[in-house]
Formats: sequence, C-alpha cells, structure tokens
Amino acid sequence: MQTTLSERASHLPRAAEAESILRTCVHCGFCNATCPTYQLLGDELDGPRGRIYLIKQVLEGNDVTQKTQQHLDRCLSCRNCETTCPSGVDYHNLLDIGRAVVDAAVPRPLGQRLLREGLRQTVPHPELFKSLVNSGQVFRALLPGTLQSKLPRNVYPAKPRPTTRRERQVLMLEGCVQPSLSPNTNAAAARVLDRLGISVIASREAGCCGAVDYHLDAQAAGLDRARRNIDAWWPGIEKGAEAIVQTASGCGAFIKDYGHLLASDPAYADKAKKVSALARDLVEVLRDEPLEKLGIHASQRLAFHCPCTLQHGQKLGGEVEALLTGLGFNLTSVPDGHLCCGSAGTYSLTQPELSRQLRDNKLNALESGHPEVIVTANIGCQSHLDGAGRTPVRHWIELVEAALP
Repeated sequence: MQTTLSERASHLPRAAEAESILRTCVHCGFCNATCPTYQLLGDELDGPRGRIYLIKQVLEGNDVTQKTQQHLDRCLSCRNCETTCPSGVDYHNLLDIGRAVVDAAVPRPLGQRLLREGLRQTVPHPELFKSLVNSGQVFRALLPGTLQSKLPRNVYPAKPRPTTRRERQVLMLEGCVQPSLSPNTNAAAARVLDRLGISVIASREAGCCGAVDYHLDAQAAGLDRARRNIDAWWPGIEKGAEAIVQTASGCGAFIKDYGHLLASDPAYADKAKKVSALARDLVEVLRDEPLEKLGIHASQRLAFHCPCTLQHGQKLGGEVEALLTGLGFNLTSVPDGHLCCGSAGTYSLTQPELSRQLRDNKLNALESGHPEVIVTANIGCQSHLDGAGRTPVRHWIELVEAALP
C-alpha cells in the first residue's frame, strides 16, 4: 500500500514503524473474513482493511472525526486478522499508533471520558478493585443487571500455596483483577508447579501489566506500569528465575510486547527485551514438563475457550487443548473457535452491545457439545462468559489442580 505521511505525522515517535506496516498491507481483504466486528456489522470501516485505510488517511493529514474514532474504538484488538493475513501486517501496533493520534485530535464526549478514567482509576488497583467487588456482592440485588453480570457468580477461595522452596523457581504476575474475581487461579497454578518441582515466587511489587491504561487513551501511563514491573522483577531475574509466568493470557500478550514498546527507551530497552523473552503463559511451562508425574486420570467433559490473546497474540492456539486431552479430559468440539468472545479487556464496558452479541454467539458455540464446564485461560474472558449465567466458566488450571490425587 503506497503512503506518504504528512509533515506532522512524519515527526511522530513511531512514524517509521507506521509507514512500514502500512506498506506491508496489500488490501486483499482476507482479514475481513475473520474479523468479529465486520461479521456483525458488515461495514468495511468496521473491519481491519477499512481501519487501516482510516489510519492511513489520518497519518497522511486528512481530517480526523469522531466517526474515525468510533470505528477504531469498535476494534476488539483480537488480532484474528494477523493470524489470517498472508502479508504479515502488524495490525495491532498500527492500531495503537493510529488510536493515539486520533485520541489526541478528537475530544471524547464527557460520558466516555468519565467511563475510561473511572476504569483506569479502579481496574489496575487490586485493593480498590477488591473493595468494589466485595461491596457489589453485598448490594448485588440492588444493582442493575449490567453491573450484576460483572460480578463473579461463584468465588472459589484460594487454597494455601506451597511453602517449600524448590531449586527451580519462576516469578508469577499476580494481576490486578484476577485476585478478586478468581483468587484460586494463581494458587492452583502454584500447587501444580510445586508437584513438578518448581517454586512460584510472587512479586508483590509487580502490579497491573499496563494494558488497561495503554488501551484506554493513556499509553504513557501503561508504559510506566511496564517499567515498574520490570524493576520489581529484576532482582528475581538476577537470582536466576527461569521464567515470568502469567495465568492471564491478556497480561502475557502485553508483557511479551514490553521489549518492542520500550525499544526506544535507553534506560529500559535491554531489560524490557529480557523480560519479554522470559515471559511465559502457564501452558508454555507445563507443556515441557513430565505431566505423568502428576498422576492425573481425568474424564470430565470440558469445552475450552481459547482467548484471542492466547491464540492470536501469543500464537499458542491448541496448546492448552493438547495438554488437557493428554491428562484425560474429554474436550468437546467448539465451532468458530477462532472468534472473539467480546471481552477484550474493558471492551465489554466501552462497547456493551457489540460485546453481548459476541458473548452470546461464543457461548452458543461452546455449549453446542454439552460440556459440564467451560474453561479458559484469561480472567477477562472467564468473567465475561460466566456473567451470562449459563454454563460455569473457570480457568483450566483449577480443573487440573482439582484432579490431582
């Protein structure tokens, strides 16, 4: 795709990157065939190719409007288009660049600004978020249905974590919302890893991965969170931690991008590259271990929802399915497993109508094989799908841990 950046755009910090990505696109349209929002809305501008054209026009100096912003906002950042694209267009980075330019040029309505700022001030702060969730549970019956669906139906309390310190050690991101919405997830992961001779070292100083800020018009704040996490993990890395494990694939996808996003920061570029290289989704750690040592012979009937951040962001589609099948779980077939469930971080709050449609479509597909439980690998997807009040949804590691002899 030919492009000529405007004088102003050519001075953007990531101008060369944006121009390179734009020139990779051959506008074939294969991406639209797998884009969830294009399938729902049928509008060229609500598909990846149309959004690429919009960003191109913006960077070439054309007028930026609220309509431009709306079409970019509707993108889930699911990266399904990247998996489909025959030309290898780095769409998500182009979208981040385009969104930053558009958001700087187009003031949002007051309601949108308040919602986004409210999310930024609550979601990444574990203690505040926990207090809000607990208060919501107390007054659940008085809340509107949209808020009730955001509260967990069942909170499985965290069981004790192993205290024995093994020779092999990994760091683990605790996350910002998972400790409140699914507190047993990381504890279950720690117990399974302990059975395999691996100790989990939780870094209390490491907080939100930064994705919430970064994708809500505050990219600089998101990168500051990334720097704080790097500082928090660095002592453990120097002591020989072999990986930084994430049980939420959304966080994992963002941490694996630290090296790219901080490449121009002289103080953090090398450390960020190291952190991204050490970042591992939980399944990446377990798949290389002798799982027969766990002694699991499961037979439960499960449907696995593979989050977009796992299959498209981290290119780990099929890995959890293979692991669970190898342990004896009976996995049902899931039609259109490549499509997004509509969670997409805070998308279910900023684009509720589209999000609900995608959620219901995904649940219909997941329930078509009549599973006892739906399992997934990302807290956002887990909470979003379970909020429909249908088949229970849990993190897959909890089912594995529950099956330990």
